[in-house]
Parts: sequence; structure tokens; C-alpha cells
Amino acid sequence: MAHEPRAGGDELGRRLKAYEGQAAAVSAAGKDPVNAPMIRHWCEAMGDTNPAYTGPDAIAPPTMLQAWTMGGLSGHSGRSSAYDELLTLLDESGCTSVVATDCEQEYVRPLRPGDEITFDAVIESVSDRKTTKLGTGYFVTTRMDIRVGPDLAGTHRFRILKYAPAQRKEGPRPQQELTRRNRPPRPRPVVNRDNAGFWEGVRERRLLIQRCTACSTLRHPWLPGCATCGHPEWDTVEASGTGEVYSYVVMHHPPFPAFDPPYAVALIELTEGVRMISNVIGVPYDEVRIGMPVRLEFEECDEELVLPVFRADKGRVEKGRAEKSRVAVGGGPYEAR
Repeated sequence: MAHEPRAGGDELGRRLKAYEGQAAAVSAAGKDPVNAPMIRHWCEAMGDTNPAYTGPDAIAPPTMLQAWTMGGLSGHSGRSSAYDELLTLLDESGCTSVVATDCEQEYVRPLRPGDEITFDAVIESVSDRKTTKLGTGYFVTTRMDIRVGPDLAGTHRFRILKYAPAQRKEGPRPQQELTRRNRPPRPRPVVNRDNAGFWEGVRERRLLIQRCTACSTLRHPWLPGCATCGHPEWDTVEASGTGEVYSYVVMHHPPFPAFDPPYAVALIELTEGVRMISNVIGVPYDEVRIGMPVRLEFEECDEELVLPVFRADKGRVEKGRAEKSRVAVGGGPYEAR
């Protein structure tokens, strides 16, 4: 049984269809020109040794097309509000989960180091309501046209499914499913000379953040030197333990014997400003939200392993809900639902 998106008939579908053809990004520009270092990194990661991608007449691998459009954590200034409005409408209807399903690329001309790209994106289509094994929802396709000057270089279509998760069947689990007692141990972190101090602090139930002794920049994960000024000396400050969910994913597949999916994996932004990856506990996986306040705890996974995790700070969440109920306009990134 699935949680059906909340809409009479398919009034929701009709509202979503109104977004077809609306711009998702207008005259956005790539953060960097096409360049040899990114091409080299891509080829090394993919194991692609095609000689066309090296030398003075090198071209970029065609499959890098989308890479030149990515905005990083700071995003793009040319983004329109229509796509965010569409996703918000789906969230409010109960379609709170998302999975990327496929992408299609068309290559018109090769990209070469030095090319500066611009792109426009449009909401190309929203499907009728579909029911899948994951749940019931809508497929949303965006089309991005990438150009160098006036010339079309390629087209990238990206499709997601925004859906209301299907209910998990209750009842006894299969006998062959691993229980907590006989489940394999969690994977161990890789401890080396650069991060040993961090894990020593975790064993002492302290979350330590590196600080450059020259410019005072805080950093995580731990590094042998400062990425801001290059100074090799550092000390530590202990984190206050408060923060919020900056981003997250819900892991459904592939299954790992040491874990019990689905579960939320979050990028936590600490009050001190650094970010780290951890688990969010204390709330169901499908109630984790960007901006959700969290508080540090230390989880004893077994006799040898302690990990920092973050519990949803219900007191701060309830305070935020109360404040939101008194405000008619405005608000922050966290929306209690």
C-alpha cells in the first residue's frame, strides 16, 4: 500500500502540468571555462585513456557535458523560481522523496579547453501520476541546452521521480534477515596520521575541529595543512555539538549487511561553520529535512567503535514551529511538516 499524493481526482497533476515549458535557469554561465585539469581528473576517475582528451588539440570527453554546468555549493545566479516552486508543491502534497531515474545527452560540437559555456534550462515535462515499487508520484524532466557563444554544444535531459514513499509491510521479518545481534560490525573508519587526533577525540566523547594557528580558519575533515593560507601548524577547538541538516540522502539501495535501510545520511553544518557527514537519529528517515536542528551524540556501535551521530533537537524544532505559527510571512529554510 502506498501513501497516495494528496489531491482530488488528479488536481495536483493539472497544477504540475502548468509548469511545463517554464524556465528553470536563464542565461546561466559555467563557473569555470572548459579546462585541462578537470578533464584529466575525469579521465583518471573513469579510467578513460583516449588520446583525444590529451595534448594541444585535446577535447573534453562528451559525457562531461553536465560537469561544466554544475554550480557547486554556491549555486548559479541564473536559476529561476519555477523549479523550486514545482518541487515545493510536490513536497506539500506528500511527495517528499526523490530519486534520479535517468539522463539523456545529445552532443552537437566538441568542447575544448578555454571554451566558456552558458546554458538555459526548462521544465520540459511532468508525467501523469505513476505508481512504482518505491511509491506513487510524478516524473519531472528538465532539458538543459549548453552553448559556447551562439553555438549549441549539446543538450542534457535529466529526469527525477518525486514520490510519496510506499508503506513498509508490517509483520515478522524473514528469518534470514540479519538481526541487530548477529549483524556484521559497522565498517571501520580509515585512521591515519592526519586524522588520528579526530578519532582520539571521538573516543573521549569530544568532537574536535582543526584550527589553523596562522589564520584561525576552522576545517573539517582534518588535513595536514590549511587550505586557506597553506600554514602547516594547527590546534583544535571542541565543537559545541549543535548544528543543522545542510543536506541529506535516504539510502534504500544497495543493501549493506551492517545497516538496515532505509536510513538517512546527512551533511551536518555545525554551529562553528564546518560540515561533516553523519547519521540523523531520533526521527524516522522520512521526516529528516534540510535546516532541521540537531545535537551531537556519541553512539557506541560495539566495544571498539564509537561514532559521532546527530539527534534531531526536538526542543528547537518545536520552538521553530511555534515561532512559525506566529509569523505570516518570511521564514527560514526549515519547514516543519
